[in-house]
Amino acid sequence: MKIAAKKSAAKAPVARSRGGRPTRTAALQRDLRLLDVATRLFMERGFDATTIDAVAEEARVSKLTVYSRYTDKRGLFEAALRREIAHWLAPLSNGVEERRNNPSNGSLEAWFVSIGRQIQDVGSAPRVTAIMRTLSFQATNFPDLARLAYEEGWGRAVSTLAELFDHFNEQGLVRVPDAAAAAETFLNIVVGPLSRLTMFNIAIDEKTRDRQLRLAVKLFLNGIRPN
Repeated sequence: MKIAAKKSAAKAPVARSRGGRPTRTAALQRDLRLLDVATRLFMERGFDATTIDAVAEEARVSKLTVYSRYTDKRGLFEAALRREIAHWLAPLSNGVEERRNNPSNGSLEAWFVSIGRQIQDVGSAPRVTAIMRTLSFQATNFPDLARLAYEEGWGRAVSTLAELFDHFNEQGLVRVPDAAAAAETFLNIVVGPLSRLTMFNIAIDEKTRDRQLRLAVKLFLNGIRPN
């Protein structure tokens, strides 16, 4: 009887609504699982070697579900890309909001070092690096996706930080005639060197990284502080 009960439990169907469709919660869990699997396979195999069949099989869904949700493999990759972009932007968005709400919480230099380190940590994570490598290989085939990554990722990061520079300008904390240019400059000196190392799979020395980040922040702030 116990064995029969276990078998019965193992075959229990996913919760469904009265119409026979999965509940909203079950559908959300299915979509998250599908996107998790697709992202992992894109990371491991690249775009060309990842198939809808493989994604559907590992995600335990039908191919029809994948096509109805994302249309094709390009749409599935776009969804994975958008999620990684949002993950990369989160520390910057949260850090900027926290600084605006608590302007006296620590020195400006300490804040820039902290936010720079968070951006580096997320940007150098293996999953982000793998997705960006895949995107760079497919940029010729899907220029719209490359543009999406630039505008929704880099462009939004620049605009988010530029808004904070405008706020600092109003408070007299900095003197920045072009907030967008200042924001892009800061992101370049923080993200640029590390991204090159991660893209070429070169080991990162943490002490060197920390020293370079602190120096970059100090030089940057010396250039934008009021005289």
